[in-house]
Amino acid sequence: QVQLVESGGGLVQAGGSLRLSCAASGSIFSILAMGWYRQAPGKQRELVATVTTGGTTNYADSVKGRFTISRDNAKNTVVLQMNSLKAEDTAVYYCYAELYEGLVRRGYWGQGTQVTVSS
Repeated sequence: QVQLVESGGGLVQAGGSLRLSCAASGSIFSILAMGWYRQAPGKQRELVATVTTGGTTNYADSVKGRFTISRDNAKNTVVLQMNSLKAEDTAVYYCYAELYEGLVRRGYWGQGTQVTVSS
């Protein structure tokens, strides 16, 4: 079994910062990529940022220059540093991992953490 545990969500004022962390645990052979998605009320879930095995990062245009994703391979964690937060960043943020559980490759989702940005 593999679990993704998210932390760091909360309520902040516009212009503030939050740091989201996601830790993968269980029978993990290797992690190929990890990332963050978000879903606001009435909207589709969208990609925020991802980081691959080689350290290649990808960001949604709406967060470029404000968010930074990083990966700690030794701890099987991914961190999303969110700066200059805007009201439109308000959403439930979900951690995602593409990994090998033993010999089986599959994707896993975290349960989500609420981020609310107030004006």
